[in-house]
Amino acid sequence: LLKIIKENGVNLVRIRLWTGDPGKHSGENEVYALVEECRNQGFKILLDLHYSDAWADPGHQSIPASWSNLDFTQLKDSVYRYTYRVMTKCRPDYVQIGNEINAGLLWPTGGISQAASMDELLKAGCNAAREAYPAAKIVLHYAGIDGSIEFFKKRTEAGVDYDIAAISYYPYWHENTLSNLANTLNDTRFYTKKEVMIAEFAYPFTLAWKDYTNNVIGLESQLSPGYPATTEGQALYIRAIRSVCEKNKAAGFCYWGGEWVAFKGDTSTDGSSWENQALFDFDFRANPGLTEFK
Repeated sequence: LLKIIKENGVNLVRIRLWTGDPGKHSGENEVYALVEECRNQGFKILLDLHYSDAWADPGHQSIPASWSNLDFTQLKDSVYRYTYRVMTKCRPDYVQIGNEINAGLLWPTGGISQAASMDELLKAGCNAAREAYPAAKIVLHYAGIDGSIEFFKKRTEAGVDYDIAAISYYPYWHENTLSNLANTLNDTRFYTKKEVMIAEFAYPFTLAWKDYTNNVIGLESQLSPGYPATTEGQALYIRAIRSVCEKNKAAGFCYWGGEWVAFKGDTSTDGSSWENQALFDFDFRANPGLTEFK
């Protein structure tokens, strides 16, 4: 996989890290090994710190089990020490302090309703990253367009030390007008004086499926006008996202789940909910969209 995507112009790999058992999937052992493998093949690394034992997103920001009984001072210290340690180990080119933190992180202590506490926790993570590996650019990550500019403005005004304001952009969840995306990137740069990027996006190449795991996207109504669910439509959409990034001076873009093919067999109910949005078809051949990264 790494050889194929490198040949097609991909130059950065975004890797999530979950807290808890270091031997689990997306745990420290797996992540450190993958970081080293990617670096040895010439990729830049974006380390995505979830600060959770599992998925963190706008609806899930569960505090790690080992931190659940800490008071605020201890929690902030744990964020700092953990971030410092993994940054020293990984030395990534970019690091996300939290994943899709629209509603905060480390709930309930760092929830958006406790904005001052949330900002203190973000500062602890950012400061640790800055001190552990100054060469890394620090990323804050928000899911979608609505409210994103105000979110980043407030973090900047609060003195959170970050370099890049990053968003997720899925047209079926976050409006399907690329002009709104372009305006958001441009306005975010203007109001925050930070770099911008798209940390996640994806688009289907078919509405069919390869396994029995329910797919996230499967309806014509979820598609963007002018971009059919075909391999050509997927390629056109990736090209459009790249064009928006270039015209609005974004640092770059990351495709989410490009490798998440149906891997457990045709009848699996716990396989991939994303195989029709991967960058490889149901026979595991690269889709034309992969060449748009060159």
